[in-house]
Amino acid sequence: MSTELLDLPDVMTEAMMADPYGGAALLREQAPVIRGRLMGAVSVWYVTRYEEALTVLSDSRFVSDFASVTGDQGDDARTQMAEKLGIPAEDYPYLANGMLGQDAPVHSRLRKLVTRAFTVKRMTDLRPGLERVAESLIDAFDGSERQVDLIAEYAYPFSLTVICELMGVPKSDHAAWHGWSTGLGSLEPGGMPAALHDMIAGVREIIERRRDSPADDVLTTLIRTHDEDGDRLSTDELISFVITLMTAGHEPSTHALGNSIAELLVHPEQLARLKKQPELWRTAVEELVRRCGPTQLSVPRYAAVDVELGGVQIRAGDVVQPMLTSANYDPRQFVDPDRFDVAREMTAPGHGHLGFGHGPHYCLGAYLAKLQLSVALPALFNRFPELSLAVAPAELPWQRVPALRRLNALPVVLTPPSAQ
Repeated sequence: MSTELLDLPDVMTEAMMADPYGGAALLREQAPVIRGRLMGAVSVWYVTRYEEALTVLSDSRFVSDFASVTGDQGDDARTQMAEKLGIPAEDYPYLANGMLGQDAPVHSRLRKLVTRAFTVKRMTDLRPGLERVAESLIDAFDGSERQVDLIAEYAYPFSLTVICELMGVPKSDHAAWHGWSTGLGSLEPGGMPAALHDMIAGVREIIERRRDSPADDVLTTLIRTHDEDGDRLSTDELISFVITLMTAGHEPSTHALGNSIAELLVHPEQLARLKKQPELWRTAVEELVRRCGPTQLSVPRYAAVDVELGGVQIRAGDVVQPMLTSANYDPRQFVDPDRFDVAREMTAPGHGHLGFGHGPHYCLGAYLAKLQLSVALPALFNRFPELSLAVAPAELPWQRVPALRRLNALPVVLTPPSAQ
């Protein structure tokens, strides 16, 4: 490692993972753009403030594909990270060449093709099914007061069931997908490469099964886009899409729900407002995503050309990474950002939080993610209005996972209405 990088901040250090909000605040108040390191070895510009983060996410001078960089700018930092994680060269393209790693016009074409499977009407029509899944999981809790882990018994099965039913993944494959998604999200050299390899093989298999037995699901829609449309998906694009949609629709949704439940339980005055004013769930969901969304960093971008940002000169080819957690707490954008307010009004992307990103790569599943929270949270708290943490807030077991905010478990005490 270059000695130049040794003393630079790295969000993947133990200290930053232990206190991501405090660490982000320290960096944010130093400067809007700070030289840092990623995974200990890759030089990166961390973007800590809202206005500058918004620029990176929306300005065409910042790109997702290293090939879009002007001139010969050396090695692709994302490839360096993949090598550090031990991802085989034959599997890496399924991560690098997916929609998240592309720029216009390729990205525009891919997003247009997949958007037909994620229409607002289709997502809205899912609400009755989401309510059914939530109620079924809640019904499984027995009627006596007891301690449960809401990550394992509610957030995980709810999110996994929803995305699997939407995509068309049979129940017999749910456990495998959970294992693959967990391994992929671990960013551990010992588990991530194997999880990705097995996931690719699993996707190939399920595509063939669904091709033989089409249904009214997203996977069938994508297969038809591959098989029949003139401007169709390639096989590799189809596999990358399924991997992206399944992983993005499972792990982040699980932990968005888990984090939100925990946040409400440690702020009982805000939960009390929601019980008295259930119409506030609309704004509460947006506030929860701003405050405790599980994704702390955006996907890395590259400066396509030499550019000045936040008073710093960034060279073409440099890695630039917005810190979403930091931007979402920026007092220059949000009034009293440390205060949790379920009635906080935030407008459309670009004026509100960046929990789902912004610009061309704004999260395709944002509507579905918010729909899940708006269903699963009220369902749980309506059934168990006296739900409480089984441990002190400081004892909640947060995972030490870089760039992500996730609970290993969420132990709570269920108190049914009859016991109150």
